[in-house]
Amino acid sequence: MGSAVAPKPLLLRDGRAAVAGWSLDPAMRHLNHGSFGAVPLAAQREQQRLRAEMERSPVVWFPGLPGRVAAARARIAEFLRVPAEFTALVPNASAGASVVYGCLPMRDGGEVLVTDHGYGAVTMGAARLARRWNGRLRTAHVPLGAGPEEAAAAVLSRVGERTSLIVLDRITSATARYLPVDLIGRAARERCIPLLVDAAHVPGLDDDPLAGADCDAWVGNLHKFGCAPRGTAALVARGELRHSLYPLIDSWGGADPFPERFDSQGTLDATGPLAAPAALDFVADQWGWAEARRYMTELADYAEELIGEAMTAATGEPARAEVGMPVNALRLVALPAGLGRTRLEADALRDRLAAEFGVEAAFTSFDGTGYFRLSTHVYNTPADYEYFAERCVPLLADWARGQRS
Repeated sequence: MGSAVAPKPLLLRDGRAAVAGWSLDPAMRHLNHGSFGAVPLAAQREQQRLRAEMERSPVVWFPGLPGRVAAARARIAEFLRVPAEFTALVPNASAGASVVYGCLPMRDGGEVLVTDHGYGAVTMGAARLARRWNGRLRTAHVPLGAGPEEAAAAVLSRVGERTSLIVLDRITSATARYLPVDLIGRAARERCIPLLVDAAHVPGLDDDPLAGADCDAWVGNLHKFGCAPRGTAALVARGELRHSLYPLIDSWGGADPFPERFDSQGTLDATGPLAAPAALDFVADQWGWAEARRYMTELADYAEELIGEAMTAATGEPARAEVGMPVNALRLVALPAGLGRTRLEADALRDRLAAEFGVEAAFTSFDGTGYFRLSTHVYNTPADYEYFAERCVPLLADWARGQRS
């Protein structure tokens, strides 16, 4: 065993285990918070209360809904440390990116620059925008181990005369690393190139989520590390672009200014965003967000080292992933050679482990190498990752050997 020390598991204020604040299936090991999050019982109950109110009197509910959404938006903006007048609510980060893609003016022959770490759905949207512009999608290769300056240089080396939009992750999904949005943002501003930051994982993980993000638009999910009900995300636009942004659905707020026009979305169920403050308050009241992030980081340190050593011992192959700008609660451990080399292969591992062994885990791929992507939250304990090291790592090693044979 290496130098990492297992942190003491967090407890609720009444002394119960932190997992008691959620309705997670006790028969499963939940080691993949970063994909779909987990909603605290306090927020689930608030959402159920709001749904009951909506169903009791929909004719009263829907005309008053924009005001409720605006109030929730103000609370979410406060959590993100940005003014509410720059913040709109959208269903998820991909929807926020789609808003930007759909509202940018026509730039005939314009190119969209992405990286090879980008989230698939957002990158597909960028490719569609490039086709609409009669241009093309450019992809910058950023080495997994690249530090801030090297990563920024790799992206900016792909900027050309026709570059009309840069799409950049703040935290990458498949590779669990930061990208230097500050360095690239300054360079994009000097070149008058719009920058869209995909910060899907950032809310809840960064104390000041938009710090250093000199961008035209920023999108982040609240349902991941913020633990809000799914369907809750923020689109932040602080510059002139915000006046051109409209919701994906035209509704009665269409004549309102940004962001108020996003508060009216017809008969969509908005109870998720309305209950989001209850989720944010739950973590704040039980531990405080700074303490939650400290625990998640220490647990990720422990889990990364523990599982990496177990993987190396089981396979004889180095499992340490050299990540240039690692994330506090998201880490990578390399899988045995030949396992999880593509997104489809990695997803198949996820599904098999959940179905056959009751473990919810994330597997990703980059440059033909498969990885176990661990993500921690306050309800996780060292025992969760010890179980994975003891039970699942040998399975993965066996599966790899079987595949090679």
